[in-house]
Amino acid sequence: MSVHAKVKRITVPEIRARKNGQPIVSLTAYHAHTARYIDPYVDLILVGDSLGMVMYGMETTLGVTLDMMIAHGTAVVRGTERALVVVDMPFGTYEESPQVAFRNAVRVIKETGCTAVKVEGGARTAETIRYLVDRGIPVMAHIGLTPQSTQVMGGFKTQGRTKDEWGAIEEDAKAIAEAGAFAVVVEGVAEPLAARLTELIDIPTVGIGASSACDGQILVLEDMLGLSPRPPKFVKEYATMGAAIAGAAEAYAEEVRSRAFPAPEHTYKMKKVDGEV
Repeated sequence: MSVHAKVKRITVPEIRARKNGQPIVSLTAYHAHTARYIDPYVDLILVGDSLGMVMYGMETTLGVTLDMMIAHGTAVVRGTERALVVVDMPFGTYEESPQVAFRNAVRVIKETGCTAVKVEGGARTAETIRYLVDRGIPVMAHIGLTPQSTQVMGGFKTQGRTKDEWGAIEEDAKAIAEAGAFAVVVEGVAEPLAARLTELIDIPTVGIGASSACDGQILVLEDMLGLSPRPPKFVKEYATMGAAIAGAAEAYAEEVRSRAFPAPEHTYKMKKVDGEV
């Protein structure tokens, strides 16, 4: 009888130890089957609240609910065995107080089986991060361009393109690191600032639109697969799945309308019964 060794899931300390080491590879995922495809190749999978825009057609992430995140997080955990899975805390589930954040984060951890949660915001979120970490919940932070704050920011705007913006973002980075976050997503910041933040704090920075100066990178899976109609400037498309899906749908439609599909090899025949000719 053969014995298959259980694959060991990457841990929070292992990600934390990658500071200034081998770059952390991360992608988003929202369902079991896509998570299963990428699991062997990435270190960290984020079930991002970007699913509101990618999967539900929302204009922003603000309409995403905790129940939505839990449903998709559960699916991703089921579809993986190696990558560390982090689930976003959606808008309105952690800002009120550390206690409210804890109750909601406990739901996420218990119901999905994920390892950690992610919260947006720097200095203003530091107290909550510390409260969660002190109670056994690993937290990944998110600074720079924070999508849940786009209404305050006036849209999806690159941060830190002038030196006078750097101070506040540097303080955010120091605050979340001191509060106990094990890593931080740095989104949409100018390259020199990304390098500065990476040098400034002792936890890994995971960039998205923040240059190769970071300790790792993350992209939205659908963006890098060519499934997004207007991907951001920082996205490199590694495939053109959108065109492939459209082409497959067109070929299918043509064959259905011409009755070429289903062909005999796609249909079931009657079983012969004894005595029948």
